[in-house]
Amino acid sequence: MTLYIDGDAFPNLLKPIVLRSIERLNLPTKVVANKKIHIGASRHIEYIIVEQGADEADHRIVELCEAGDLVITADIPLADRIISKKAHAIDHRGELYTVENIKQYLAMRNLMESIRESGEITGGPKPFSQKDAHNFANQLHSFLTKHIR
Repeated sequence: MTLYIDGDAFPNLLKPIVLRSIERLNLPTKVVANKKIHIGASRHIEYIIVEQGADEADHRIVELCEAGDLVITADIPLADRIISKKAHAIDHRGELYTVENIKQYLAMRNLMESIRESGEITGGPKPFSQKDAHNFANQLHSFLTKHIR
């Protein structure tokens, strides 16, 4: 399994959590972004910088990702594309996207987007917190324990 990190908007609170897992498990990791993102120094991490532009990092992750890989992303359309490749996706707040739930998340995202486009002010997501980082750490640990022998 390879770990892919959608580096755009990756919370700083998660960097040490992910780095510990990468090092502990010798987990091959690719951090993909359109600017330099530093998770930490590790021989297991490859940093890939893509061209500027909407969804360039997403396209590269989908291109590289294979069945069984894990992607960390808060981008629901990217998670949907990953799930369709029989890979796995976890968001920054610890939600594991699955075949069973991804379409619901995508529908809600699209609904909120259309509400915002109509001029309604929706307020956006709540700020990222220590509790979110804790939920993420628990989900990542649980996933890796289950999928890496």
